[in-house]
Parts: sequence; C-alpha cells; structure tokens
Amino acid sequence: MLTITQALVDQIVAHARKDHPDEACGVVAGPAGSDCPERFIPMLNAAMSPTFYEFDSGDLLKLYREMDDRDEEPVVIYHSHTATEAYPSRTDISYANEPGAHYVLVSTADTDGAGEFQFRSFRIVEGEVTEEEVQVVEAY
Repeated sequence: MLTITQALVDQIVAHARKDHPDEACGVVAGPAGSDCPERFIPMLNAAMSPTFYEFDSGDLLKLYREMDDRDEEPVVIYHSHTATEAYPSRTDISYANEPGAHYVLVSTADTDGAGEFQFRSFRIVEGEVTEEEVQVVEAY
C-alpha cells in the first residue's frame, strides 16, 4: 500500500495538469528505507511527448547524486497518461528499474467516467505489475 499526503497528491496532479497534453514525470523522494514519500521533485519530460515520457539522463544523474547525499531514495516515481487509463504500458514496465518504488500513474483523460483524473499506484518488479491501494492522509 502507498501512504501519501494529500499535499503530495495535489502536487502530482497539478504537474500532470500543467504539462498536459504532454506526459508529466517526476519523483517523490523519502528517507532511505522508510517507504515514506516526502520531497516532491517534478522532472522535465525530455521526450516532450503526449504518449511517452523520458527522464533527461543528466537531470536523473544529478537527482540520484542529490538523493544519495541526503540519504534518500525514490519512494514514488510518477508520470501521467494523457489519453489512456492510469495503467502501466509495456514501455513503462520495461523501464521500471526500481523494485522498491511505488509507480504512480495519473490519467488526464476521462476514460472510465470516474472523473477527470485517475490516480493509481503500482509495484513493478521484474516485469510483473501489481496494483496497490492508495491511502491519502493529511500528515504522517
């Protein structure tokens, strides 16, 4: 289960809205070993595409060095889907290389009648996708 604050959910959704019609992407870092997302880090989608996201390799290297210096790890890796449901694509699954992370997808397309946005979380380990419950809290 992903436990995340309402403030972080709001920031992720706002980033997805802002970058629409391109996919948005980013990381929420937390203390190493804590499974507690705390620091919101929006990233640039280097692909600048409505159907694909890619972290800039230089930005990603800088981010991982910064997290290492702060004794953090990527607790949440998020991106948006602009025309499809919030479910990992084959490409998303193939690029998922953080088995301990929660992969959050936000859909900015109304694909199920449930409203403008879907916010879902998955674990992706060795190509296997498992959806998990999301618990939104005011504070930890």
